[in-house]
Amino acid sequence: MPSVGAGAMEIRLHMDGAWRVIYVAKFKDVIHVLHAFQKKTPKTSQTDISLAASRYRKIGG
Repeated sequence: MPSVGAGAMEIRLHMDGAWRVIYVAKFKDVIHVLHAFQKKTPKTSQTDISLAASRYRKIGG
């Protein structure tokens, strides 16, 4: 997900609705989960993307 930051990835789950987990694993020995949420529309909301991007910047991304 380049809109979040370099190396940010998304896991898509379809159980009782659509769920997403945005994470980054580019730092040694650490996986940071930036945001997990239930999708209610086909497009990921800008609020969810902005929150993940903000958390990405806080961890030194």
